[in-house]
Parts: sequence; structure tokens; C-alpha cells
Amino acid sequence: MRRGETVSYDPDQSSSAYLICMASGALAPPVVLTIAGFDPSSGAGATADLQVFATHGLFGTACLSALTVQSTVGVCRVSVTDPDLLREMLDQLTQDLPASGVKVGMLGGAAIVQVVADYITALRSQRKIPVVVDPVLRSSSGTALLEPNAVRLLVAQLLPHATCITPNREELATLLESSRLATTDLVDAARALLDRTGAGSVIVTGGEEADAADLVLERDREPCWLSGEHIATRSTHGTGCAFSSALLSRLVLGEDLLAAAQHAKRFVEGGLRDAPGLGSGRGPLKLSKAPYQMREALQ
Repeated sequence: MRRGETVSYDPDQSSSAYLICMASGALAPPVVLTIAGFDPSSGAGATADLQVFATHGLFGTACLSALTVQSTVGVCRVSVTDPDLLREMLDQLTQDLPASGVKVGMLGGAAIVQVVADYITALRSQRKIPVVVDPVLRSSSGTALLEPNAVRLLVAQLLPHATCITPNREELATLLESSRLATTDLVDAARALLDRTGAGSVIVTGGEEADAADLVLERDREPCWLSGEHIATRSTHGTGCAFSSALLSRLVLGEDLLAAAQHAKRFVEGGLRDAPGLGSGRGPLKLSKAPYQMREALQ
């Protein structure tokens, strides 16, 4: 095999071996795309996603749905990208750097939701690549990031094409236009979301809960709970972004959903433990490692 040669990933090949090859330059990395907002503090949004992709040995591209004025303290202002500009960005990337997987995060408005839904619909009609949608409805500091009519459009037009949706419990309730859900209601609520949207799977993240357990529900399969560790830290900015982009990375590397979810959860827990303690508010996780250092997390 020549250095820099692009090859298709073999799901039977171990992810560890694949990352070692990419770290050595023997393989050209798969291209993955994030469609998300820009967070100047880099704790969340597209810049955080790109760090996660690089850590997993993938080449990340990004289309920005919005610019934000924010820091670890909170969000002060949001300026949504012009929909035509976003459409042009997506078209250019499709022609030159076609993605092997797409992560969708903050969208910011109904017009952006429609552009992304049209893009994903066309993309999935040609290639069945994994699409992970993290329905970012509020910032970590509580600022609303998507108005109700845009949420309904998200449910109707974009989520039906998702390989996996990754809401937390509050976001799941909002998607279903329900009140906050108790733990005993989560399985029925997750099934209701799959029934309503036709999506392939949903992972309800619970890192902010006392038991830190995540619910994994795939269509036509029994639910599975992933136990976790609740880590006491103020460095929680961007945990949802980190989880969903790590999940996409594992799926692109050939893992099945459950294995990808387990590894993504461990990745986020490690990022919380090793957080650098930056900022005076909700600080960022540690997201960056050399690709070859991911071997231990994949074993």
C-alpha cells in the first residue's frame, strides 16, 4: 500500500489497527462533516467537533450554521448564516470532499433546518452514510437556540433521515412537545420519537443525571442502558457535541451503534476527568489527543 493512498474501511478490521495506520500516514483518513454553529471559546460547536474528529484520525470539514458571541460564561448573541450561503458551502464540499459521515448540531432557525434537511435527503438517497443529529435546542447556559416552529420542522423534515438522534432528556421532551420526562417514561418516549420520525435509532444521554446512564434504542430492538459515572466538574461545556461527534467517528470507523455509543460515552467521561479547567464559567472538556493515543480507548 502506498503512503497516502485512500482505501475503503473494512468493518472487520479493528479500529485500533486502522488508527495506527492513519497515524503513520499509511492511509488517507475518511472525510467527515459537521454542520453546526461557531463557538469562539471552542468548547462546543463546529470547532469542538473538529477536535474530536482529529482525535479519531478522521479529516473533519465544517459548514457553519450560525456565528455566536459566547464564552464559557454563556451565549450573548446568535447570528444565523444566510441559507443560500450555507447551501453553497454544502454543494462545494459535496463536489470536492464528499463526506463518509455527517454530524448535525446547532442549526439556529427554520430556514437553516430546511437547507440541511434538503441536503441530507439528497445525500442519503445516493449513499447510506451515517448521519448523527444532536438536536441542540438550548445552550449549556440555558439560552434558547431554536424556536418552536423550527423544532417542529426539524422533527418532520430532518430527523427522519438520521441514523441516530442524540438528545438529552430535556431535548427529548421538547422534540415530543411534552413536559420533562421521568426515567420511567424514557423508553416509551424514545420509541415515540422513532415512531414519529422514522429515524434509525435514538440515544438519550444522561450524563447530567445522578446515575449518568444513557438509553440506547434501535428500531425493532430491545432498549439498552449504558451505565456511566457522574463526574463532578464545572467543565461541562459541549458534552453533547463531544458525544455526538465521537459517536459519528466510531460509526464511520465501522463500529455498530452499541459499540460506538459505549466508546463515545467513555470518550466524554475521559474528557470530563481531564478537563483543563479553563474559563470562569462552564469550561471545555479535553478533546484533543494524537490519533494513535486512541488505541487504549478502542480496545
